[in-house]
Amino acid sequence: MNWRRLVIFTLVGATAIGALAWFAYGRTPLVTPVKAQRGLAVEIVYATGGVEPVRWAKVASVIRDRIVEICDCEGQTVKKGDVLAKLDDREVQAQLNDLKARQNFLQREMTRVTDLVARNSATTQAYERAGMELSQVTAQIQVQLQRIDDYTIVAPMDGVVLRRDGEIGEIAESGQVLYRVGVPRPLQVVAEVNEEDIPRVAVAQVVLFRTDAFPDRRLEGAVREITPMGDVVAKTYRVKIALPDDTPLKPGMSVEANIVTREKAGALLIPADAVQNNVVFVIDGNRLRRRAVQLGIKGTRNVEVISGLEEGEPTAAPFSAAFTDGARIRIKAEP
Repeated sequence: MNWRRLVIFTLVGATAIGALAWFAYGRTPLVTPVKAQRGLAVEIVYATGGVEPVRWAKVASVIRDRIVEICDCEGQTVKKGDVLAKLDDREVQAQLNDLKARQNFLQREMTRVTDLVARNSATTQAYERAGMELSQVTAQIQVQLQRIDDYTIVAPMDGVVLRRDGEIGEIAESGQVLYRVGVPRPLQVVAEVNEEDIPRVAVAQVVLFRTDAFPDRRLEGAVREITPMGDVVAKTYRVKIALPDDTPLKPGMSVEANIVTREKAGALLIPADAVQNNVVFVIDGNRLRRRAVQLGIKGTRNVEVISGLEEGEPTAAPFSAAFTDGARIRIKAEP
């Protein structure tokens, strides 16, 4: 009986020790080693924007009324002054006719009063009053003619109709954009840059774009203009980026812009997620060693190490707050 108990106790103890060892091993961090290596360090400023022609204009209605005629001319070339749309001007035309009728009456009255004054049958005051009334109506006619002009929407420049918004029968609101007219080339990207990043942006810097329309194509531009005054509400500055003539981007596309503010070839690089507060953990066998480093150019994916790390040394990535100096680790096998 004692022999059986001894065997049972031995098996139970071995099982417990194995379970503890497995538990301890399972809690050992599994890290991926990434070696420091030489490459191109790039620092960027991120922004979002849209593609638009360098020369273009929005054509909006300045009054509220119903659309009675509209040009079906998207993609077509137009000249400055070409009619794009007309609004219902029947009411204002009727008012103009009333004013013209009154003008005719006052002109006849002015002729009659002039004859009476010549025969000393009317006073000078009557002549001046008739002249004043005629002048007032003439001025009202000029104002009405200018108002009627607003019912005809014309192209503000030579170019191509890039987009039309509006249909016959719809009510055009005051300020509503009905057309966009512009010159298709050259194009530019207008992007908004956060105010804390704008000191690093300069004219002629290279810009790399990313868009879902062309996910596998390299798209470039160059900073052409930086607005002198920012938006105090959005806390951004507008940056205009010139595009090459052969760009596949089209007006109206949205893009992510990466403005290259600094770059350095042959820099010692490690992943950006392998460092935190200028500290990395170097892999020494199956243990971690805490190491302070000095950083240079900071990119979105990689950062430059100026000192504290040698080329080829493996670091643990990503950095974890649970890492401690001398901690035992498990190495994740490379694929």
